[in-house]
Amino acid sequence: MKKFLTQGRLATLIVVVVLITDQLIKIAVKTNMYLHEHIRIADWFYIYFTENNGMAFGLEIFAKIFLTLFRIVAVILITWYLARTVRQSEKVKNGYIVCLSLILAGAVGNIIDCVFYGEVFSASTHTQIASWVPMGQGYADWLHGKVVDMFYFPIIDTYWPDWMPFVGGEHFIFFSPIFNFADASISCGIIALLIFYSHYLNMGTKSSPAENNEKK
Repeated sequence: MKKFLTQGRLATLIVVVVLITDQLIKIAVKTNMYLHEHIRIADWFYIYFTENNGMAFGLEIFAKIFLTLFRIVAVILITWYLARTVRQSEKVKNGYIVCLSLILAGAVGNIIDCVFYGEVFSASTHTQIASWVPMGQGYADWLHGKVVDMFYFPIIDTYWPDWMPFVGGEHFIFFSPIFNFADASISCGIIALLIFYSHYLNMGTKSSPAENNEKK
């Protein structure tokens, strides 16, 4: 008798849980905080509300529409690969499925911001907290929404020694990026994938035993 929690169900569960968690956090922050408002949890951990047009951790490299379309294409490819992997006759380890699911869920989480948030939220500013608005009356068009970020971990906040060349006396923060739950999901999935399951990445280039038998 097959286990209830098959790899397909495991992947679905992870994606759903990550998406719900990510969106609940983003909506709570966006509808309760001013832009760039921060809440101190500890000296090394803040809830710092910011938005960005770019990629993970606030990076801005390409045009907004290109990034959104790139994310959508990436999600389609990851979904196809995950479904194909789950259907294989010889199952891979559950950990590999978990990694792929975390990456997929994180990517979808940020796509939701890009596609929908501009249409359903008013703008967040330093003097105005965003609120829900009727569809089409938001702060941006479809595919042009901003990604909500809030986790800030200035683990080391200090100044370079004066005697150091070029940077002496300048302010230094170790790990200054501000990110969200979706970014964390993607990063954890990729890091674990590279460390523990990188040997699975070339599986697609090889035929499974079942496929080889069919060819004979």
